[in-house]
Amino acid sequence: MRTVFAWVIALATLAGIRPAAAEFPDKPIKIQAPYAPGGNIDVTARIIADKLKDVLNITVLVENKAGASGMIGADAVARSAPDGYNLLVSANSMVDVPAIYGNAPYDWKTAFQPISHIQSVPAVIVVTPSSPIKTFADFIKMGRETPGKLAIADSGVGTTNHIVVELISDATKSKFTVVHYKGSGQASIDVIGGQVPAQVDQLNSAIGNIRAGKLRPIAVTSNARMPELPDVPTVKESGIPELKDFTYSTYTGLFGPAKMPPEVLKKLHDAMVTVLTDPATIKRFADLTATARPSTPEELAAMLDHEDKTAVPLIKKLGIKPE
Repeated sequence: MRTVFAWVIALATLAGIRPAAAEFPDKPIKIQAPYAPGGNIDVTARIIADKLKDVLNITVLVENKAGASGMIGADAVARSAPDGYNLLVSANSMVDVPAIYGNAPYDWKTAFQPISHIQSVPAVIVVTPSSPIKTFADFIKMGRETPGKLAIADSGVGTTNHIVVELISDATKSKFTVVHYKGSGQASIDVIGGQVPAQVDQLNSAIGNIRAGKLRPIAVTSNARMPELPDVPTVKESGIPELKDFTYSTYTGLFGPAKMPPEVLKKLHDAMVTVLTDPATIKRFADLTATARPSTPEELAAMLDHEDKTAVPLIKKLGIKPE
């Protein structure tokens, strides 16, 4: 029987008949979260992976390849085959980090294919519960009167958390000693432990520690107070004239390598629309103070272009460099 089957295959091959190509996806998909576990990117990637596996009916794995403020993991995706099996969750820092390092191993404009926006979330400034800093005005006052004395943790050079610190410092002429970590999770551990007195983090990755009383929020960078933290004022409400219009959000998106086949891109985009319009997903992100919504690939590309025209000039003006 095996001999007969082999002859059938051989004759089919000679006749120019080929087995039908497997339909995407037919093997596990890997999502790169290029920061240490526990932060905004990691949490976002895991929520998306958990839902995508059901929509695409395939295993979806998350890998953390931290380093160089996300560039190591991003480069791994940029260099991978553009077949849809290696994806990247990244934030608007995708634009900012290469401007800081100056020698990124890729050009973000041409190395990646945007698939869909995922979620956006404001930043929150937190301190240890016992900190003498009671308000955001106190925070700025210390940065002005004792420049560099107050240390503040972020999730890495060029990340959106770092950009928030620099935007605030530049506007108010205050100065802080910024301590860069490879992700928000480790930064939070050190702030909770008292090694660093303050942190800027995305609200969705900090909210658990805030609710547990391990961190105390003093301001959020949203346009209005967050329903989850109604007693925490916005930066705009701080009474500091230079910050009366200040808002900033981190947004995340899903990307693949450039030159993905159109049919693969469409399938991944359609799957993301299904995931991000699912009430369960919307609620899961809302519970983390983030707003989930899909976008077209073109809309996500336009958001990155806006970041390039706003944050990158500040980076160049301040001469921000990796440490």
